[in-house]
Amino acid sequence: MPLRTVIKFSLALGLAALIQSHALAAADPAASRITVFYGTLLDTMKQAKQLGVKGRYDKLSPVLVKIYDLPSMSKLAVGPAWTSLSPQQQAGIINAFTKMTVATYASRFDGFSGEQFQVLETSDRPNGDKIVKTQIVKSDGGTVPLNYLMRKSGADWKIVDIYLDGTISELANRRAEFGAILKSGGPDALVVSLNKQGDKLLTGS
Repeated sequence: MPLRTVIKFSLALGLAALIQSHALAAADPAASRITVFYGTLLDTMKQAKQLGVKGRYDKLSPVLVKIYDLPSMSKLAVGPAWTSLSPQQQAGIINAFTKMTVATYASRFDGFSGEQFQVLETSDRPNGDKIVKTQIVKSDGGTVPLNYLMRKSGADWKIVDIYLDGTISELANRRAEFGAILKSGGPDALVVSLNKQGDKLLTGS
């Protein structure tokens, strides 16, 4: 196949995927939330060097706080022990978890080399939640599945878990990590650990 034909075919496929993604976002409110989030993430990646890690943190923080249900995720990650914590301890964990989550994005998405974020499809779960299936298309054409578990919170859909590579629950990993720290040092140790992780990501040390 001639190179010009290959390029045209590739561009056509990319355009078709983009149209499909926008059509899905228009039809499904949960998918729309992810599409808007991806737009901000791509914009941040394109400005990554000018912004620096602190600038990326500041740009992404309000968006992530809005689209993630970080209080619910903190509660689920702690598990049954959550109800035994004081309101101050709960707030401390939520704040530290939020800082670490935003710092993770600011640290990881530190440049742009032609990546695309595509929203593929949404499926309903029996309990009313939704799974929004997406993928990252790398500059070499490879893809990374990234799926989101979303739950209605008031009038909005919010992320309550991420499935890395399509199947690995980020919340399950956090639950194991949180449980070990709580068992050995209690809630104060968990707050210290999460804040240290956030600081390390922001300073690169």
